[in-house]
Amino acid sequence: MKQENFDGLKIENQLCFPLYVCSKEIIRKYKPLLDTINLTYTQYITMMVIWEKKETNVKELGKFLFLDSGTLTPVLKKLELKGYISRNRAKDDERNLNIEITPKGLDLKKRAKNIPEKIGKCLNLREDEAIQLYKIMNKLLSNFKENQN
Repeated sequence: MKQENFDGLKIENQLCFPLYVCSKEIIRKYKPLLDTINLTYTQYITMMVIWEKKETNVKELGKFLFLDSGTLTPVLKKLELKGYISRNRAKDDERNLNIEITPKGLDLKKRAKNIPEKIGKCLNLREDEAIQLYKIMNKLLSNFKENQN
């Protein structure tokens, strides 16, 4: 009787597993740094986009971060309660919710400035390795974006 090959189901043969664990562990490394500025990781990545754009809308923000409105809405509400952003309905189309950075949100950017450098030191990768990993991960993200609805 022919034995079936289940090698494809071995965890050490899965690309998703090291990606998942690395993501989880990197976010764990962020936690003490983000605690000092009172942000969760999801709030932090949201603020990074808003710091860069200054103004955006919920739909574009969600698309960029790969977050649905059910995840993004409570994050934005908390950031607004903290005074970092304002949320306002678009005048031309009330279905659209615009997000804008506040002066307090801009001040937070200064407090967060050294976080990427500190995380970079935790990763213990050579610069060329980090660049290669970044390119590969962004290639995957581009593929996901192409397949988004």
